Amino acid sequence: MLLDVSFCFSFFFEHWSGILCMCLYFFDSTVTDKFTESMYVLANEPSVALYRLQEHVRRSLPELVQHKTDMQSWEEQSQGAIYSVEYACSAVKSMTNSSLYFKNIDGLLRQAISMKEQISNSQGRRKRTTDSGMLKEGGEKHSSGM
Repeated sequence: MLLDVSFCFSFFFEHWSGILCMCLYFFDSTVTDKFTESMYVLANEPSVALYRLQEHVRRSLPELVQHKTDMQSWEEQSQGAIYSVEYACSAVKSMTNSSLYFKNIDGLLRQAISMKEQISNSQGRRKRTTDSGMLKEGGEKHSSGM
């Protein structure tokens, strides 16, 4: 039983799954081994591999570049936020350490208020004594003019 070789190859290209069985059935095992080796070499030839690698890089590189620029901008924003948080934390820590200074300021303000009240009270007494003295003098002048 002799089969047409062109039929065999067309069947081979149409049905990949049964290629090995067909080759074993129709050809000698040495021919089958050589054919399988040739197909393997053609499928894994270095130039084909480099072409596939080039195509993969060409398709995926723009997306990777975009991801890189996005990550860099996010890193810059994160660094700015981290700096702001660290600055705020140091400000809060310095405020907790400054409670002694605020207590000192509170004491000084209380002293200033009490001194102001003392000055106001002493000026109020002087004014009253001056006013009462003026009334005395004004009353005498007024009564003597009659």
